[in-house]
Amino acid sequence: MKKQYTTLVFDLGGVLIDWNPAYVYRTIFKTEDSVRHFLKNVCTTDWNEQQDAGRSFADATELLISQFPQYRYEIQQYYRRWKEMLGGPIEPTVEFLQKLHQEGQYRLLALTNWSAEAFPVARELYPFLGYFEQILVSGEEKMKKPDHRIFELLYTKFQLKPEEALFIDDNPHNVEASRATGMDAIRFVGAESTLPELKSIL
Repeated sequence: MKKQYTTLVFDLGGVLIDWNPAYVYRTIFKTEDSVRHFLKNVCTTDWNEQQDAGRSFADATELLISQFPQYRYEIQQYYRRWKEMLGGPIEPTVEFLQKLHQEGQYRLLALTNWSAEAFPVARELYPFLGYFEQILVSGEEKMKKPDHRIFELLYTKFQLKPEEALFIDDNPHNVEASRATGMDAIRFVGAESTLPELKSIL
């Protein structure tokens, strides 16, 4: 017997929206190896995630320039050209979200690790974000997934019963955190394989 969910909670980046800083740095560096080296050692994922947790772009940029002054220009481009890192909607998932919205069977929420400074750009670019009743943005709350506190905030802020909800995220650590706080979750590993799994669950 299928579990009956009342609410679906979506991650955004990597599930509904394609985002990759390499899109910018491939226009700056001459080789793919140089791009990989820069994103692994200078503008790292860990560094960027601190902006998702509330640190300002200005503070983040200056901190990194102080550590890597030889990369001043390249570091500055990360947030000057942030919009170019957006590759567009992940269309099959967006179409699925639209169908869910039209059918109206589920409450639709989003929980995203996203900088508070950058998220207004996403709202302008992607009208489908309006399909969500509410979106909890990590940078606005100054905490991020997989911190259990942001899941607890989601439950209290939106009067959500975690046992009635299903979370969809591409990061395995976030999936684990969701389950640990009482909300079922599946890992998004691409629309081709994950959407059929999701449809079978629902």
